[in-house]
Amino acid sequence: MSAPFRRVAVVGLGLLGGSVALAARRRGVADEVVGLSRRRETAEEAVRSGVVDTAAERAERVLPGAELVVLATPLDVTAETLRGAAPHLADDVLVTDVGSVKGCMVEQLPGLLPRGATFVGAHPLAGSHHRGLDHARAGLFEGAACVVTPTAETPPEALARVRAFWEGLGARVLERSPGRHDAEVAWVSHVPHAVAFAFADALAGAPGGSGAVQGSGFRDFTRIARADPELWADILTANRKQVAGPLLGVAERIEALARLLEAGDVEAVERFIAAARETLARQDEGGPEAAADETIPSHRSDEDHS
Repeated sequence: MSAPFRRVAVVGLGLLGGSVALAARRRGVADEVVGLSRRRETAEEAVRSGVVDTAAERAERVLPGAELVVLATPLDVTAETLRGAAPHLADDVLVTDVGSVKGCMVEQLPGLLPRGATFVGAHPLAGSHHRGLDHARAGLFEGAACVVTPTAETPPEALARVRAFWEGLGARVLERSPGRHDAEVAWVSHVPHAVAFAFADALAGAPGGSGAVQGSGFRDFTRIARADPELWADILTANRKQVAGPLLGVAERIEALARLLEAGDVEAVERFIAAARETLARQDEGGPEAAADETIPSHRSDEDHS
């Protein structure tokens, strides 16, 4: 039985791009997996380590003939990268990505593609604070959520093929409009990172020697604050319209808690914490098992639906 795709091209061979390529090869999703990297050394290492069948730093050497192209570059260079790659893409190519923010991708990328090509955004919720091909692994997407973000203009066949691709890598696929995706991940990913960054920055005022008494709670809370600064500056800025409001809301709740502590009101502090636990429990009830795919009605625009 042949693979769903004859040739898959992965543009960007870092942690996510390398993991996509490895998973596609090992799980038989493509007959051939090729890679594009700006650095010759990375392209050569990707071939040498078995991440891809072939790789190059020039688009014309690997992109022609690709049925599916996966954009795995940083958000701030994705459009520029696609603009340079577009002349080497087939007219009917299918393009997806791994970006953490979808609204800007939907606005920028489709207009850069050849006529007849289709973009279907995707965001695999997998990764780590590490970067680079050395950290890529074939099992990164197994059991992880992957949000695909069709619009009213997305052909059903294209959506089905992109869903099948990510499911083939082991992911659990959900559908959201780009706007709803950005609003949801702002709360459950981007704002938590921002709060962790702010706390870590505030540690400059901690008493000397406090590092010696760190416990597991501290390590759990600050783990994501060790993320790559360039990567997360791009993510937070790209989704700033969705992040700013919730972040200010969190700041208000922190201020409210501080006032209760200053007043020494133990019962009020207990009620605050209990309410927080209840809210978290309700959020957990709407987690992976309860989440239903969002239907994208063909008669409404993404802006209407977000």
